Amino acid sequence: MKCNKYLYCVLAFCALVMWSCSPQDEPRPSEDKPLIILDTDIGSSADDLFAMEMLYDYHRRGLCTLLGVIVDRAGENCAACADVMNTWHGFGALPLGLVRDGLKDPKIWIDYGQMPYYKNADSTFMFHRSIADYAALPDGWELYRKLLSQQKDHSVTICSVGFLACLAQLLQSEGDAYTPLNGVELVRKKVRAVYLQGGVFGEAEESDFNMTQGPEFAHEFFRLFPSDVALVFSPQEVGQMVEYVPERVIEDINWTDIHPVKQVYMTCNCNTGQRMWDVCTVMNAVEEDLFLLSEPGTVELTPECYTVFTPGEEGNCRYQKPRDSMWAEQILDAIRAVAQWRPAL
Repeated sequence: MKCNKYLYCVLAFCALVMWSCSPQDEPRPSEDKPLIILDTDIGSSADDLFAMEMLYDYHRRGLCTLLGVIVDRAGENCAACADVMNTWHGFGALPLGLVRDGLKDPKIWIDYGQMPYYKNADSTFMFHRSIADYAALPDGWELYRKLLSQQKDHSVTICSVGFLACLAQLLQSEGDAYTPLNGVELVRKKVRAVYLQGGVFGEAEESDFNMTQGPEFAHEFFRLFPSDVALVFSPQEVGQMVEYVPERVIEDINWTDIHPVKQVYMTCNCNTGQRMWDVCTVMNAVEEDLFLLSEPGTVELTPECYTVFTPGEEGNCRYQKPRDSMWAEQILDAIRAVAQWRPAL
């Protein structure tokens, strides 16, 4: 009987610890938590929204520090979408940058650019924003330089879940008031790793979507990126396994309609085969043990934007490998748990 009571106490304690790790937690201190800059093409695919939600949750739980958001899809509407997301989740003061000389008319899959301007029945705006003048936002590459210059050496993790325009422009940049280092030297000195949503590996032979949308930026990124900084690819064949269907999204946010993600799913046609590509990228940056990575090697980008991996112990590149359906369910469950989070009233 004493052993049973002891076992019961242990189980109760474990349950309490598991409960304390819920998405509603206050931040927990961590000396080795990643410092993350998110680079997103928000405004087209909904997985960007869930990637942002995952990072907010990690930050709240003390598993990472979110330093800023770079919007690499041009247009103030896209910056406004990021502003709404930041503000709704309590991150309205987060630094925000916007690409200005980026891709011209990239494809839009889910057009939710008007989400920041949705109105209530009384004609008031449904969602608050924190930025009064998006024209005053710094260029994405400039915000990169500012944020990187403020951090310790080899401490910053970049999660790139969209186009490569701002990263290419960062690498091309020269010294300025923030630091005399040029872009390549700055990345080499300050960045620990880049987690990149992109690439096609394994048996599949096809070009990468994000890179073919802006091939000039993609090729410049691969040409200039330092070979001694880790580059981890989250290819489309991995995120393809994780599907969060619109009906389930709406059901999971059943406690309110005044939610930016729910409004996107209630207002737009999100039944487009949307998968959680971008979410796998940010989750890998924080919870590395969830993912199976390739051996080290190098990645070459062909003129047609195929990604060619060559194994080699001295290489700085690795890529995620597909896992089984049970793993995909585990990832989806984690995303759903965060989507169900509600702010404290």
